[in-house]
Amino acid sequence: MEHIDWGDLGAPVRAAIQRRTGQVHTVRTAAAGLNSQLALILDATAGQVFVKGLPSGHPGVARQRREAMINTHIATVAPRLLWQTEEAGWNLLAFEYIPGTRHADYRPGSPDLPRVVAVMNQLRQLRCPDLPVKQATQRWSAYLDDQACAWLDGDALLHTDFNPLNVLLTPTATWIVDWAWPTRGAAFIDPACFLLRLIANGHTPAGAESWAARCTGWDLAPRPAVNAFATASARLFAEIARNDPQPWKLQLAGAASQWLAYRIQGN
Repeated sequence: MEHIDWGDLGAPVRAAIQRRTGQVHTVRTAAAGLNSQLALILDATAGQVFVKGLPSGHPGVARQRREAMINTHIATVAPRLLWQTEEAGWNLLAFEYIPGTRHADYRPGSPDLPRVVAVMNQLRQLRCPDLPVKQATQRWSAYLDDQACAWLDGDALLHTDFNPLNVLLTPTATWIVDWAWPTRGAAFIDPACFLLRLIANGHTPAGAESWAARCTGWDLAPRPAVNAFATASARLFAEIARNDPQPWKLQLAGAASQWLAYRIQGN
């Protein structure tokens, strides 16, 4: 999604933001990110803040509302939501800004990989709250029959989108951001989502699974459960790539296909 700069926002939107941040001194548009039209790092009277937003009528507003809903329950692994508002035609979220961050490097041999595993295991210690989050059995039901889909059921709080852009690192901390799809399901699903991104970044399926095996919950998953998710992932990303063959979508479809072939060969 193409980002809008501060200067291109209407005066009512800028005023709505500055009522909460105080006078804005400097602004930088975030270079990365796919899901928000507005992604600004503001240095204002109240301090630095990251503001993301979408026009109120955009279907992605539902993602932002889910992200706001879950935030207080993930404070140990995600930046804190400072405020949210819907006015001047925009849905806006403001998060604490973590200075000095960079995105995780998923390539083979990267020293970031143990840190990603560590924050995923930290997430696994959190209880899934009693909120209307998505159910794994619901999210992947279109790609599996009922018997296979039942393997995805569980009580774990899942992130499900381990794009390296969604993992931020400082010298001393690791954060999981962009909680657009908080989900309740089997604990092995997040490691599986992670390993798909590893394959897309150059790992072999066997190597990617060796990293997933370091994540809490992976070792408890029966083989048919993992095979079911591999099948659902291959079908899902093939559909996504067919409908919109952008390079990154084709890359993920290829990764999911590789993983499924590896799982089938293992049988």
